[in-house]
Amino acid sequence: MPTPHNQAAEGEIAKTILLPGDPLRAKFIAENFLEDPVQFNQVRNMFGFTGKYRGKEVSVMGTGMGCPSIGIYTYELIHFYGVKNLIRIGSCGAMQPELELGDIVMAVSASTDSNYGHQYHLPGTYSAGADYELLEKAVESARKLGCRFTVGNVLSSDCFYGDTPEWEQWAKMGVLAAEMESYALYCNAARAGKDVRALGIFTVSDSMVSKKEMSAEDRQNSFTNMMTVALEAAVCL
Repeated sequence: MPTPHNQAAEGEIAKTILLPGDPLRAKFIAENFLEDPVQFNQVRNMFGFTGKYRGKEVSVMGTGMGCPSIGIYTYELIHFYGVKNLIRIGSCGAMQPELELGDIVMAVSASTDSNYGHQYHLPGTYSAGADYELLEKAVESARKLGCRFTVGNVLSSDCFYGDTPEWEQWAKMGVLAAEMESYALYCNAARAGKDVRALGIFTVSDSMVSKKEMSAEDRQNSFTNMMTVALEAAVCL
């Protein structure tokens, strides 16, 4: 049934969905990777599409930026539309010197400076983690495609423009890169139960260490690798 943020009818969204932050990136994936894509949502211009990739039904939908935004969309996808496999794809800022522009980062876990987990009233700090099967499939896909990738912990930060260089403290703990959504995605999936799986896959678009940044052309080409890795993992489920 439709929600305040999604006009899709029952059955219009696949059990497996890719989740870029940018709705125009969702449109790009639908038009360039999916067969016979059909748009199921345009509420708030948060575009969503369902089509087929190598014969398997797959959806793709934008989520916006930050934990609150992806928290809303993934909650509805899980609880109102029965989505079981949620793969976030996006950009990240590297915190480690060995990460190069264009590298793929897969988030086995997500640290955060967000208060998103407060809602669960837990007696401690919750460590949000990815689904191992999804991660395993993505790793296999990246190896077959010959992509440079690293698996580890990321930081889901509420701040894009931080007032202090706190990233250095996270880097000392081995955190690979910063993004803004995975913690909320992993929390929503965990709270929904064992049959819901989530994974975050990212392309390094800039480095806090080297201060290098991708050009617009490089972003388009490198992000295509990440999209392919995610889709290849999706068809293996």
